[in-house]
Amino acid sequence: MTIQEIQEEIVDEFAMFDDWMQRYEYMIDLGKSLPLIDEDLKIDENLIKGCQSKVWVHGDLIDNKIVFTAASDAIITKGIIAILIRAFSNQHPTAIIEANTDFIDKIGLKEHLSPTRANGLVSMIKQLKLYAVAYQTQLN
Repeated sequence: MTIQEIQEEIVDEFAMFDDWMQRYEYMIDLGKSLPLIDEDLKIDENLIKGCQSKVWVHGDLIDNKIVFTAASDAIITKGIIAILIRAFSNQHPTAIIEANTDFIDKIGLKEHLSPTRANGLVSMIKQLKLYAVAYQTQLN
């Protein structure tokens, strides 16, 4: 699936819920299915700066696609990074670099996060795209 198709799927899933309590519960469930980062990768250089909670993200280039893993010490944040990894993992670096992140607004996530969590969300997206830029440079 393309990033766009995955994002549309996520938007459709969030649209099934009537209120934000249900959406938060769904995000927590998504966080439980997060591909976990190896403990030895929970290092400062994989820690996302600008997050209220601790969030570690690591990406490996496998067959010209980036495979992301992550962890967080907070359940909501774990759900947020799980959504982003679902959208961007197993994709070519160019697709990640060029990807739109409108789906975040479509599910209403930013407006339902505290300002510090919203900043963390932006930092997470930035970090995933930085991995893509770094790996795209290697591929060129």
